[in-house]
Amino acid sequence: MNEKINALKKEIEEKLNEVKDINDLTEIKNTYLNKKGPVADLSNGLRDLSVDDKKTFGKALNDFKNDINSKIEELKNKFEEEELNKKLESEKIDISMPSMDIPVGSPAIVETIIEESEEFFIGMGYDILDGPEIELDKYNFEMLNLPKDHPARDAQDTYYLEGENLLLRSQTSPVQVRAMLKGEGKTPIRMLCPGKVYRREDINATHEQEFDQIEGLVIDKNISLSDLKGTIDAFVKYMYGENTETRFRPSYYPFTEPSVEIDMSCIYCDGSGCSMCKPKGWITICGAGMVHPNVLKMCGYDPEEWQGFAFGFGALRLAMLKYNMTDMRIIHENDLRETKNFDRKDVK
Repeated sequence: MNEKINALKKEIEEKLNEVKDINDLTEIKNTYLNKKGPVADLSNGLRDLSVDDKKTFGKALNDFKNDINSKIEELKNKFEEEELNKKLESEKIDISMPSMDIPVGSPAIVETIIEESEEFFIGMGYDILDGPEIELDKYNFEMLNLPKDHPARDAQDTYYLEGENLLLRSQTSPVQVRAMLKGEGKTPIRMLCPGKVYRREDINATHEQEFDQIEGLVIDKNISLSDLKGTIDAFVKYMYGENTETRFRPSYYPFTEPSVEIDMSCIYCDGSGCSMCKPKGWITICGAGMVHPNVLKMCGYDPEEWQGFAFGFGALRLAMLKYNMTDMRIIHENDLRETKNFDRKDVK
């Protein structure tokens, strides 16, 4: 048995000395070390030996196999390293060469407006909340003081999906309702809920059927209209500069009382009057007001103890003013000849 082991070892070692690459090495390994090769035959021959001979020759056979495997692995590592070095040499990069000019994109305009709004209100301690775009009539209308027979619904151009109970939300106010219900009439709320809304509108330079709203809500004790005014004034100055002024005008919304429309001084003409502000010097940017007592009651808050204000901006309207646009439809056309030339009024 020893003679057979030594002879096979010598034969394999001679073959290994002639190996030139990893393919030759693989061929030797497959020839001698496979399950039906000569090394396996030696292992099978141990069955015919006595117990003492099995111990003696079994150890010699194991030492032989370990030695051969070690030499094969050593050669394998050598060839792999040589191959890697050749590859690195052929693929090396000259870092002194000038790079290619790769065009890069930029954040979407509406996304940027929403992110800047979130940044401001987070700094004021607001939470950013979201809710479903497919909404129940209960949250979109009824709990906002618009029962099914309310005349204000005649002015709502809503996309209904299933009868009159399921719809595409026409505002992000349902997110506010859900937050108040979660507060169970006991928890102060300070929240912002940006998101997409859907309305049956005639698409033109200033109106879309699908657009983003940025609505806010504050519920706490001893909240007044002056808190709302201070908040909106600070936000407008943050977005458009310290010299931008705001004003409140009485209005009507079913879910707020009193209700106001909020204007800002026209940044196109500095208030002197132009086609954008319709020679008034002011541009309407927001609807707002104090949360209606009925809404507070339906959501579990006692209006004698809790008060709040709500407001809603159109992200596209804010973008038009921020980027000096006159037609919001350009934003969705992806025409770089137009969008790359927007004159951003970044006056912060």
